[in-house]
Amino acid sequence: MTSASDLSDLLARQREAHGQDPMPAWPVRAARLRALDTLIRQHRGEIADAIHADFGCRPREETDLLEVFPSLSAIRHALAHGKRWMRPRRRLADLAFLPARTELRPQPLGVVAIIVPWNYPLYLAVGPLVDALAAGNRAMVKMSEYTPRFSSLFADLVARHFPREEVAVINGDAEVAQAFSALPFDHLLFTGSTAVGRHVMRAASANLTPVTLELGGKSPAIIGPNADFPRAVERIVFGKLVNAGQTCIAPDYVLLPRNRVGDFTSAARAAVARFYPDIAGNGQYASIISDRQHERLCALRDQAIAAGARAEVLGNGSDPKQPRRLLPTLLTGVRDDMAVMQEEIFGPLLPVVTYDTLDDAIAYVSARPHPLALYLFERDRGAVEKVLTRTIAGGVTVNDTLYHIAQHHLPFGGVGPSGSGGYHGEAGFRTFSHLKPVFRQARLNGTGLLNPPYGARFRRLLDLLLQRG
Repeated sequence: MTSASDLSDLLARQREAHGQDPMPAWPVRAARLRALDTLIRQHRGEIADAIHADFGCRPREETDLLEVFPSLSAIRHALAHGKRWMRPRRRLADLAFLPARTELRPQPLGVVAIIVPWNYPLYLAVGPLVDALAAGNRAMVKMSEYTPRFSSLFADLVARHFPREEVAVINGDAEVAQAFSALPFDHLLFTGSTAVGRHVMRAASANLTPVTLELGGKSPAIIGPNADFPRAVERIVFGKLVNAGQTCIAPDYVLLPRNRVGDFTSAARAAVARFYPDIAGNGQYASIISDRQHERLCALRDQAIAAGARAEVLGNGSDPKQPRRLLPTLLTGVRDDMAVMQEEIFGPLLPVVTYDTLDDAIAYVSARPHPLALYLFERDRGAVEKVLTRTIAGGVTVNDTLYHIAQHHLPFGGVGPSGSGGYHGEAGFRTFSHLKPVFRQARLNGTGLLNPPYGARFRRLLDLLLQRG
């Protein structure tokens, strides 16, 4: 197991290497991005096999769609735009200081830390790593102990393609993660639960390390009064059941008109039958990552039923515990005091909450902690604008689910308890850069008029400046 002193030594080596080349030229950064691209393309099959083994069952198609494709797409986007991102940007000098010139110069921070969760271990390592490398940084990446096969493979692959002074992968348990979080990095990005995020932020605060937190929360899916109802149900089922609901931005619960519960149940059952025939034995439906998580989800379901909720199991077949399969289940008649409505579910349980008016649905969402994502299905533009204006969420997809995370020109991140800061594309480049302001004084300038001793001429000039604001 990696010790705290080993981690400190590695950080020192990366920091020394960064000091020798603190502003890597674009060809150097591009070469690192291409090395990452090669790593993924050459070992795509091994990556999928390792993730499948860690989950018990994770379909290769989902790994390719949800991890390999967005990872390669992020690299391609950075290669296409990174050279432009790193150029100094002219800014207008204030009128009183003309003809001076000003600019913003993006500068690498140095050594960036990335803490990776277990649910999408490739993409949530590669996504921020792409942004960090495009910005010219070195990186240390702490993988999850809950995906031991993939974490070990990724460490080996990175070591083959990168010197440890450029990119290093760290494996180990919670003790290693705690020591890792306490290192004086130049920036730390954490993806995971809100509870662990608090610990990470507390550890980083001792060094005043800037932190980006990508957390979670209870992301609602609102079906509006004028929604395309069958499509809304289908897209919610899709967003909920990929990776068996183990997605930080999966719809956590549904808000729909009070008289549509039966319609929703029927349409959801039909959608599950189309997506996952014979779901209990279907190799394209993922398993729950661990016995502990499986037991937690079963407890949430059973506690809700015991407290008066009704469970509608979707799909056919039995519910075998090996390899930790959990059938999709709608929970109706839920109450806010139930555990399933208090904590992020992170699995294939979907509570259904009803409303009388869209204003009621907005009030329901707004009365709760800001979610990482919000989904709205509605064809009336005025209603869409009302929801967008009156709710706060990390990101929103209208008339679909999940896809705002795949947009390279949009930042991805939470707000309040669902996270702080963001990344992806240029937003990620800026997260891992210091935008250094530079003021260039002109040879001919009027600053001499502001020097002491302060006489009548100075007071007239100051009055003029104050009038102009």
